[in-house]
Amino acid sequence: MRDIMGIMKQAQAMQEKMSSLQGELDTVEVSGASGGGAVNVTMTAKGLVKGVAIDPALMIPDEREILEDLIVAAVNDARGKAEATAQEKMAELTKGLPLPPGMKLPF
Repeated sequence: MRDIMGIMKQAQAMQEKMSSLQGELDTVEVSGASGGGAVNVTMTAKGLVKGVAIDPALMIPDEREILEDLIVAAVNDARGKAEATAQEKMAELTKGLPLPPGMKLPF
């Protein structure tokens, strides 16, 4: 019976830490770039895009598709960094817990 109480306390503590971490991920910002830094995107670790910066030299009307592709690439770069940051933070939180391999939190 004591083991179950201990597990329940651990689960409650982890839930509180998880809630705190979710709030922290709203404030952590990552940046992604493409075109050798000509397009930069800043977003939170939760994936909310906060800003886009475009080198004025790319503002050529006939080359709109190139600019669109660079924006997509920069957003995807930032999203990848955001996911990696979130996973690192989760790994710190779940360190020492007996979770099955490949199990990701939150569910």
